[in-house]
Amino acid sequence: MPEMQLPPLNVAIVGLGTVGSGVARVLLEHPERIARRCGRPVVLRCAVARDLSKQRDVALPPGVLTDDVRRVIDDPEIDVVVQLVGGIEPARTFMLQALQAGKDVVTANKALIYEHGGEVFRAARDTGRVVAFEASVCGGIPVIAAIGQSLAANQILSIEAILNGTSNFILTGMFSERVDYAEMIRRAQAAGYAEADPAMDVDGTDAAQKLVILTQLAFGTRASLSEFAVRGIDSLELADLLYADELGYAVKLLAVSKLAAGELEMHVQPTLIRKDRPLAGIGSVYNQVSIKGDVVGRTWFSGLGAGRNPTASAVLADLIDVAVGRAALTFDRLDVWGEHPPVPVKRAEDVEARYFLRFNVEDRPHVFADIADILGRNQISLASIIQHEAPELEERELQAEGGRRKAEDGTRTDPSLSQLSTLNSQLFPVVPVVVMTHRTSEGRFRGAERELQQLTTLRPPWVRMPVAD
Repeated sequence: MPEMQLPPLNVAIVGLGTVGSGVARVLLEHPERIARRCGRPVVLRCAVARDLSKQRDVALPPGVLTDDVRRVIDDPEIDVVVQLVGGIEPARTFMLQALQAGKDVVTANKALIYEHGGEVFRAARDTGRVVAFEASVCGGIPVIAAIGQSLAANQILSIEAILNGTSNFILTGMFSERVDYAEMIRRAQAAGYAEADPAMDVDGTDAAQKLVILTQLAFGTRASLSEFAVRGIDSLELADLLYADELGYAVKLLAVSKLAAGELEMHVQPTLIRKDRPLAGIGSVYNQVSIKGDVVGRTWFSGLGAGRNPTASAVLADLIDVAVGRAALTFDRLDVWGEHPPVPVKRAEDVEARYFLRFNVEDRPHVFADIADILGRNQISLASIIQHEAPELEERELQAEGGRRKAEDGTRTDPSLSQLSTLNSQLFPVVPVVVMTHRTSEGRFRGAERELQQLTTLRPPWVRMPVAD
């Protein structure tokens, strides 16, 4: 008996940038494939762009392109809105209007889901619609589907993830090509991996927002970025990566959310990971998410976390799920935004780890004793120390004496204050000292850092990174 022919699914794309053009291209170039997966034809009825004159590498049918979003909201024939406008506004308003108009929504907007997910989800449920957001975290990696569907029989125990491809590209290039941070920022911008202002990528904010979304899905907990430690890679130097390598580790911007004694330990920060662990080997702009469940054990999901085609792939997968009804079933059962008692977030000060420390100190007597005394009084126990040799004292004294002679100009015999500072640096050059600690808490380090700031022989900044055990 032949199947009943379902009516076409009418789709509108709001935001025809890099990802939106990629979604449109697949819909138009592979209609048979998409129709077969959806069980009915999918028609791109409307595509909203801010600049109609912009050249695009997708040929839209006549009458599809518009700059009027009301055409989407007011058209009762449009079933699904693919909302790909970035930022908070006007994206939030578009999404709420689409839901209120009785349309399902597919989005890749991570910032919007992080900031206003509760409002958007409630609006969808109040109107009997669906919000699908696989593409908002990790691009083409199906991690949201994994947590919400494939691992639904599990109590998730931990999430450890590389969630920001820009930071991973920078760290990978710094180490493999032995170049500094500033150079890798320039390369990331030239390759299109970093914005003109890359702050949210390199300061940990982007990864932290994604971690919050995954944590809500896995544990039902809505955390704010102020509740856990968030640090970026912007204070790291090539030397830190080389010292870590010498100790048997790779450095990655790691996002962690894990159950420990009934609480969630959460943090996003550059972290030392043993080189034999899968996460340590993820390079360039790739992401990886490691999820541990009480039934399945440890699983890994890897791939491109951003970019036109990976993100378009996730958007289209959501669109297909909406078409066949899977998204409605999943959305109705998602344990997010306060529907069940959340797991409390452990205070950042109480989270414990082993740490890598790198100090820049003046190479003079008793300096390290002062540092060790401060750490010890804050109950931070040292496991190992690395200090590469500096020039011998006699050699430095000769350099300083040469500087004194050079400073004499015939009218005065004493150098200026700035010259004295230079001569002092020649006599006591700044050298790096690397310390590995035993397990201790974030709070103890915060106390120690207040005291360390008072040491005139310690040159800021210093670097602190946890070690992933």
